[in-house]
Amino acid sequence: MISNAFGLIYTGEINPRLRDLTLSRAVAAVPFGGRYRCIDFILSNMVNTGVTCVGLITQKNYHSLMDHLGAGKEWDLRRKREGLFILPPFMTKENTGLYRGSVDAFRSCMGYVRRCTQQYVILTGSHTIFNTTFDDMYEQHVHTGADITILYNEESDFDPDEQNDDLRLLMDGGGRITEMELNPYRPRTNCRSCDVMIMDRLLLEYLVEEAFSRGEYEFTRDVLLKKCSSLKIYGCRYDGYVARLDSAGNYFRHNMALLDPAVRADLFNPAHPVYTKVKDELSTRYGAEASVKNAILADGCNIQGAVEDSVLFRGVTVGRGSVVKNSIIMQGVTIGDGCSLDHVVLDKGVTIRDGRTLIGYDSFPIILKKNTTV
Repeated sequence: MISNAFGLIYTGEINPRLRDLTLSRAVAAVPFGGRYRCIDFILSNMVNTGVTCVGLITQKNYHSLMDHLGAGKEWDLRRKREGLFILPPFMTKENTGLYRGSVDAFRSCMGYVRRCTQQYVILTGSHTIFNTTFDDMYEQHVHTGADITILYNEESDFDPDEQNDDLRLLMDGGGRITEMELNPYRPRTNCRSCDVMIMDRLLLEYLVEEAFSRGEYEFTRDVLLKKCSSLKIYGCRYDGYVARLDSAGNYFRHNMALLDPAVRADLFNPAHPVYTKVKDELSTRYGAEASVKNAILADGCNIQGAVEDSVLFRGVTVGRGSVVKNSIIMQGVTIGDGCSLDHVVLDKGVTIRDGRTLIGYDSFPIILKKNTTV
């Protein structure tokens, strides 16, 4: 357990490749896995590591995120001292309230950073999903005397059309990073950053202020890549399952991967619980003609038709004679009688009227935005 570090999560990522999923919510608030949000995983990782002070930097569309997190009670972060701090954008003489990049965002919350008494900061994004603690990373950081330690995994799958903040790390035999590539057309390494790093709090303050004074606004591009040779930056390898929700196709693929028991066992390791907002729902109801095969169903559903190879969130209704295959159905969706759905993603509150047929593709699923009626 780590007692000498605080967390800083940047949730301002903007990614049009997620299409309608982020029209009205931040990437951190995108639903995942039947009952969770993206933010649940990185926040749970910090809590399971022993971090009790976490700052959450928001940028836009953060109402859904704030509603989900509340005061941080479910993560044991509603505390008299420290706890969860929401850091929304605000206007100053130097910015208009909209961040030009991550450096701008970090600088706007320097008041929070300076008030923290811990020596180290664990700096993360919010669109990467995995389940671990940061104890090994912290121990390696201290042992090597590194300025910055970056968590990474080895990823062999590569699609240039799906790239978004793809940071590749080239290291020597001792694990020190000698070169970095951001969104390379032909990566020279499979080592990809998990968007988590640890450094001294004072070093973060210095790097942010220096970059800002030079008119630089992106921490990865303008700080990490340029300081790679002058700072001691090490990589810490993570061997577990990693889901990067950086496109609609990857969002669909990683949700479908949860149907694999091995993936579920890795992401939902009982030793490292994943906490989320508690909603007390009735048990799922199955009709006389219901059929469910290889699917994840949350509480409160009403299943009268067939569900196969799909992920259903809370309160979903599937009508009589309807068939749902290879699909992600979010909270409160109503599917009428006699419908056929295959490779679709239905956002919260969508209504599918009787007899409708929707068929998408594995690489390009049909996505219907919130509260749509078809």
